[in-house]
Amino acid sequence: MTGAMSGMLKLMAEDAADLDIIAAAAQDALVRVGDISFDRRARRFVAQISRFRWEQAGEEGPFERIRAAISFESVLAAKTRNVRQEAPDALAALLSLTFAPDDEPPGGEVRLVLAGGGEISLMVECLDALLLDLGPVWNTPRRPDHEKA
Repeated sequence: MTGAMSGMLKLMAEDAADLDIIAAAAQDALVRVGDISFDRRARRFVAQISRFRWEQAGEEGPFERIRAAISFESVLAAKTRNVRQEAPDALAALLSLTFAPDDEPPGGEVRLVLAGGGEISLMVECLDALLLDLGPVWNTPRRPDHEKA
């Protein structure tokens, strides 16, 4: 696990506890369907996201988002449910990111749950995840609020 460098996050995960930290940083990220890709040959899943900067957010604004990428290596298979792949400009918010290990580690299933019922399931040989802030940062008027949602 590595931390923030000059306000930019670079987080790596090799176990479920590490992934929980990435999940907290990526919660409420906005993702365009067209910015999600799975390269079968490279066994790599990547999603470019607009991450809400929870680590900078107080109760009052200004609030910020930053362009970031989340990737998973050693992906054996990727499945989607209720993700409109024919609509590349469709936007969804990332609600949760979890890892369920197989009976025989280190493999398992990574689940990305999206607002509106969308879900992405990645079968991985081992957990190898990266969240990397790319920039730029911009102000956003709203802080995600799960109480009101």
